[in-house]
Amino acid sequence: MAKIYQKFFIAFAIVFVLDQIIKLIFLNGFGWESKCIDLVLTFNTGVAFSMFSSLGPYLKYIQIVLITAVFAYIFWEKKLLQEFAIPLGFILAGGVSNVLDRFTQIGVVDYVYWHCGFDFAIFNLADVMINLGVAAILWLSFFKKD
Repeated sequence: MAKIYQKFFIAFAIVFVLDQIIKLIFLNGFGWESKCIDLVLTFNTGVAFSMFSSLGPYLKYIQIVLITAVFAYIFWEKKLLQEFAIPLGFILAGGVSNVLDRFTQIGVVDYVYWHCGFDFAIFNLADVMINLGVAAILWLSFFKKD
């Protein structure tokens, strides 16, 4: 089981640290614009597509409760952690990194803006890793060999 915890925490640490470093780069003034993708600093006070921004400061506390519950559940239900250590590390690191932004910044630090053909939400590495982790869990569940 120690090896499973190690995989989880390594995945968690890599995503968390990398996301915070990239956000720091944007907070220090980096920006870049192109025809399809802009890398520009924005702050999201809601969640995906700015939903629930009306919750204001309560949102970060609700997210802490939810993330803590997920941490508790996966460490209690060890089979989930054994099967999905790395994707769960990605998901929780992304969530924790975004919640940290809510305490240290105006909101979640977002910076990737896709606008080629259609306007898409502005997002960050943590968001990508959350989605990648969910996709990996679905993929692994669908093709699981029993």
